[in-house]
Order: sequence, then structure tokens, then C-alpha cells
Amino acid sequence: MTAVLHSHMKAPTPDVSGVEFATSADGLPVARIDDLVLAMVTSPSGFAFLASAVAVRRPLADLTRADFIGHDGRVADEAEFRARVAETAAHKRDLAELNRVQTRMSASTPWGGSQMAVIYAEGVVAHSTAGHGGFHLSADRNAKVHLLLRKETPWYEEDCEWAIVATSFPELFTGYERSLAEKTLRNTWPDAWEVIQGCVLAEGESWAKDRRSFDQRHAADYIVTSAIFSDQHSGMTEVVAVVGGDRRFGDERRFLVPSDEYADRGRFGFVVDPSRHFEYHGPSSFIGWRSGGNGS
Repeated sequence: MTAVLHSHMKAPTPDVSGVEFATSADGLPVARIDDLVLAMVTSPSGFAFLASAVAVRRPLADLTRADFIGHDGRVADEAEFRARVAETAAHKRDLAELNRVQTRMSASTPWGGSQMAVIYAEGVVAHSTAGHGGFHLSADRNAKVHLLLRKETPWYEEDCEWAIVATSFPELFTGYERSLAEKTLRNTWPDAWEVIQGCVLAEGESWAKDRRSFDQRHAADYIVTSAIFSDQHSGMTEVVAVVGGDRRFGDERRFLVPSDEYADRGRFGFVVDPSRHFEYHGPSSFIGWRSGGNGS
């Protein structure tokens, strides 16, 4: 878990106790939480993002953009910046109340030898290795994981499966971590989430469920797999599409799509509409098609 949070949830009345707010020397909204300093930076393209710095001791009013290195996700405005700061502060307060112990121990994990371990509680240990990491649960702890989420092995990797551990033992995690774990479960294991919670996820509440619905609806449609601005047709994007978006099915075809329309494609891909997007057989901007090949 990083010290700077990536949630976009907004608390109605953020608790900013222990937080110092100010404006930097070059006009950035900035805040200090213990040894962590955050700023809302506006990029050259116009969007704002959360930036961070650690162990910067100078007064906030003396800081500039050059003091901030980390890029910790976009923020819509200063109100969201303040909400993110409050959320980070709450996370740090929760962490201070937990009895996690960082140590080194000799352990072989599915991702290699353990280089660092954090003991959350008896039977719940997070291991870091050179390339990856995750949690190890004792047999007793693993038996308490819900059957729909429990693994046969006691190892839960750090990308998504950590959320299973956090959901199973919420008292060992911060409020932010519990919130993120619940979101991760919804997005990754929606069927299990629905059974455990006894309710049905609506569209937009689970990435995996929405992806499955998209694939089912468009199983017989041409889905774009590659796209490039057309050199031959101004304002158009040349696309290569295949049924269901699966190259294994072959039968790749080219279409021309208005670039503005393609730019608004959904998160799961662009669906070709043969009634509007006519199949294209002309000169190609794709290197693999220029000599008459199919790009494969």
C-alpha cells in the first residue's frame, strides 16, 4: 500500500485534523501530513493531478512544482484535492493504530524468496520479493476465508487477491484499505461478491461483470483490435477488426471510422457498425497491409 491514496470517493465532511494547508510559492494548493507533502498540479494539457513529496521540511509557502516528484492520479478540482488529502490523513491515522510489524524472515514464496515481511497479526503475513509479493495465511486463518474466495494454497498475491485477505480480516486493515478491497472484489470476483452480499451489481459497479456483458452482447460483432490515423483520408481512423475482438478467429477486416467517433470509444473497445462504417479495401496506413498483406 502506498502512502498516497488513489480513491475518488469524497467524504461529505472531510476530517482534516492534523493537516496543514497552504499555497505554494508558485500558486499550487499544497498540504502537509507529517512527513508527506501533497500538491495539486495542473499539467500542460490542462488536467490536474495529485503530486507528492516526502521529507520536504521547508515551509509550504516556499515550495514550488520542482519539489514534487510523485504522480498519484488525477483530481477534478481543489475540493477533490482536499478530500484526497483528508482520506490520506485518515489512512495514516488508522495505520498508526494497527500493530503491524516490519521484519525480515526466511521464507520461500510463490514469487521467490522473501526480502521483507510485514506481520499484520498471528497467521497473516505480507511478503515482498524482488519482483512481486503477497500474503501468506496460516491454515487456521485460511479456513476463515469465505468458501467462494478461499484458495487451496494459503498464498494471496498483492495485485488483487490481497483484497480477499482484507475482506476476511477487516480489523487488520485501515478504512481506506477496506474500501479499496471491497471495490477490488466487485471488479474482480463479481459473482462471489453478489452471493456474499446477497444483492446484484448494477451496470458500472463491476469491471469484470461489465466486461462479460460486453463480450456476450458483441460476440458476433466486429471489434477493433488495431487503429491508426488514416494518411489517405483526413479526419478518419483506419481500423482492423475481427469478430468478437479475438484474433484467433481470423477474418480480419479493415474499416474507416470518423476519428472523433473513435476517440469516444468505450472502455472495452470499439464496435464496428457495418451500416455506417464501410469496409475499406484502399491503400493502408498499417505497415503490414501496405503490400497487400493482412497484417498477421
